[in-house]
Amino acid sequence: MTVDTTALTQPIDRAKVRAFSKALREKGMLRSRAFTIIVFAFVGIVGALIVVPTLATIVTNAFARGSGNPVALLPFVLVLAIVGFLAWAIIRGVGGAAARRYRLSLFASANGMTWHPGFSHPRRPGMIFDLGRNQELHDVMRREQPRSLEVANYTYETGSGKSKQTHRWGYVALRLDTPLPHIVLDAVGNNGLFGGSNLPITLGRDQRLSLEGDFDRHFALYCPEGYERDALYLFTPDVMARFVDNAAALDVEIVDDWLFLYAKRDLSTLDPATWRWLFATVDAIDEKLAQWARWRDERLGDSSSGATATGTAASDAAARSVPLLTPPPAGVAREGRRLKRGIPWISVAVLVVFGGFWMLSLAFGR
Repeated sequence: MTVDTTALTQPIDRAKVRAFSKALREKGMLRSRAFTIIVFAFVGIVGALIVVPTLATIVTNAFARGSGNPVALLPFVLVLAIVGFLAWAIIRGVGGAAARRYRLSLFASANGMTWHPGFSHPRRPGMIFDLGRNQELHDVMRREQPRSLEVANYTYETGSGKSKQTHRWGYVALRLDTPLPHIVLDAVGNNGLFGGSNLPITLGRDQRLSLEGDFDRHFALYCPEGYERDALYLFTPDVMARFVDNAAALDVEIVDDWLFLYAKRDLSTLDPATWRWLFATVDAIDEKLAQWARWRDERLGDSSSGATATGTAASDAAARSVPLLTPPPAGVAREGRRLKRGIPWISVAVLVVFGGFWMLSLAFGR
């Protein structure tokens, strides 16, 4: 697919940006200006009651001393600079967000997609979507043809008080032709310190499957126990090569009839290079997804003709020699729908070490 990124960088008409934001508010797709007006009013009141009298006092005291030393006015200049910078940052932030929305909308239209500012509590089967609270999608890009595609940014919160954290992800979602077993490719290249996984959950190590070639140098593949042969059918050498060459920087999850690509940064962005890379990755993977549509789960039973699905697609020769009265059922048996969670041993080890040091400090402190 040829990607037109002109809208992401070309000059824009500020009047059109304001009209676009107004139209979004009228459709209920954007918060009203009430919150912004309240913030500006609060800042204005604080400035009138606190900042202005303080500045007046500083200037009066400086001239009352009669020193004539310009250094005496330095606090005044400093406070004035801080106030000016905060006002500039607020105005720039509001205007920058509006321009971003307008550019992304134009980019979506130029590339056969639709743009939505986002919504709360999205229903997606991927691993990142059932964690934390206050889940939010941002800058959602969608395309229905030739295959359903969604690119968006996602945030959720964990903890509270001083330990509160906001987790940011970007993802690409591709709709598959048939439900498949739950498979995760944990990219090795984006792992953290000491090789710790970048994934937000820990998977049971007994579900790890080693594949041929140098695939394991780029991804750790997890599949449900008993589905190893199915994973080998899906990840043939040519499919593995596509993921290594194009998606080695992304974590991959296949769940139900979705394929997710994850990154711990925004993917719906104003960066043209990111979009060119994403569409090249999607195109490269999409070319190989058609062969996955033939997969059937033998655990769901045989077809009425007596021909069986072997955990892979029935061969063309078998299909020609044995007429299938009804096709094998699509779907995944219960044991293959979700991977089992594991224990985050690195976190446990860190807690044990810190706990040991704490106990030793208490013991020697006595």
